[in-house]
Amino acid sequence: MTAVSFASPDFLRVARARLRAEPPDHAEALADPRGDHTLDALPFAPRPDPKPAAVLVPVVLRDPEPAVLLTERASGLRQHSGQIAFPGGRVDPDDGSILAAALREAREEIGLSERDVRPLGYLDAYLSNSNYLVTPVVAQVAPDYTLDLNPEEVAAAFEVPLTFLMDAANHQLHSRELRGRERRYYAMPYGERYIWGVTAGIIRSMYERLYGP
Repeated sequence: MTAVSFASPDFLRVARARLRAEPPDHAEALADPRGDHTLDALPFAPRPDPKPAAVLVPVVLRDPEPAVLLTERASGLRQHSGQIAFPGGRVDPDDGSILAAALREAREEIGLSERDVRPLGYLDAYLSNSNYLVTPVVAQVAPDYTLDLNPEEVAAAFEVPLTFLMDAANHQLHSRELRGRERRYYAMPYGERYIWGVTAGIIRSMYERLYGP
């Protein structure tokens, strides 16, 4: 079996060949969505009117291998405080597109300039327990990018090697009780960071689309 190369040129080749060229439309995304429910093998019973959201999956083209830029949410936030996340949030009516929403959120949360970002494609939408239908935009980011974190939303930003995140051996299955039921989810502990939930689910989706069997 040929070893997978994660060098930046090889990542770009695979991403351009295997990512979705366009985001899934709302009806398609809801027909059979990935989501927090997937690992529990439960009948899919969607809640009405999930809220559209977008996240940017920023892949920094380091030499020799890329890294993924992630954030730690501020401790003062009402929801998901302190969790590891991609830049992103709810799609506003005036965004115009999933891509525009992802770029706006990245600019507002971490000060990532659009001039340092080149979109590569989309992953399948992900339905969260909080009833957000999240569409991830995978993009390459110039290694000399600069950030200006919004302290009200983001406590820190950091990079994780793509080789770590795209290694299925690091995709652990954890569980916890949620609303009176034991629920399973992916987790990818990295040093002192605990990557889990929607963020880990999106990373797993990226692995399956780009490098999975």
